[in-house]
Amino acid sequence: MSKAIKSVAVATAFAAALSSHATTAQAQEQEKCYGVSLAGQNDCAAGPGTTCAGTSTVDFQGNAWTLVEAGSCMDIELPAMADGTMREGSLEPLERDLPA
Repeated sequence: MSKAIKSVAVATAFAAALSSHATTAQAQEQEKCYGVSLAGQNDCAAGPGTTCAGTSTVDFQGNAWTLVEAGSCMDIELPAMADGTMREGSLEPLERDLPA
């Protein structure tokens, strides 16, 4: 095997290793954000009466979470509730907007 082919093989292996590391780092840079997903678009664990992804039944359901970029949960712009109170995402389950 020529020196050029060996160099290409080593560079390819190195690039593959770096790309798999970047994917792992990206996965670690996400957090659960409760109360920000639309009905049926949660990532998992939508509280009692639901099982997993896509099972929330109310928009912005307080006990349903979606993975978001770490540190961005509280910055997601959400519409106000019917009484004018502003909604915010949370790193913990919320008691608001729960199904009847």
